[in-house]
Amino acid sequence: VQLQASGGGEVQPGGSLRLSCVFSGFSLDDYAIGWFRQAPGKEREGVACFSSRGGTTYYLDSVKGRFTISRDNAKNTVYLQMNSLEPEDTAVYYCAARPWPSDLYSGNYYLLPYYDYWGQGTQVTVSS
Repeated sequence: VQLQASGGGEVQPGGSLRLSCVFSGFSLDDYAIGWFRQAPGKEREGVACFSSRGGTTYYLDSVKGRFTISRDNAKNTVYLQMNSLEPEDTAVYYCAARPWPSDLYSGNYYLLPYYDYWGQGTQVTVSS
């Protein structure tokens, strides 16, 4: 299992970025994927994830309406479209994967960092 995140950069407040996570070694039918971020001096937090095999999505409250997670099965890629970026969004962003659990869990469970595989991070800086 491998994941590689890319697409970070520096933008002004109100700007947009699209992060990509290219993965290999598994399919989205078998593994859940989520996006996480970690700012300096802060704990890693879940930002967006798929909470079901069917593609149900779930978001951190502070990014709802601004961020969108999507997937392209043919390209083995998951995206994070980030709009209306704020300085508080500055962080290193990671994608992560884990096998779908056998039990059913609510969406917020998949924002917890209980993932087995992590890609390298990509830096997002929002600054004027």
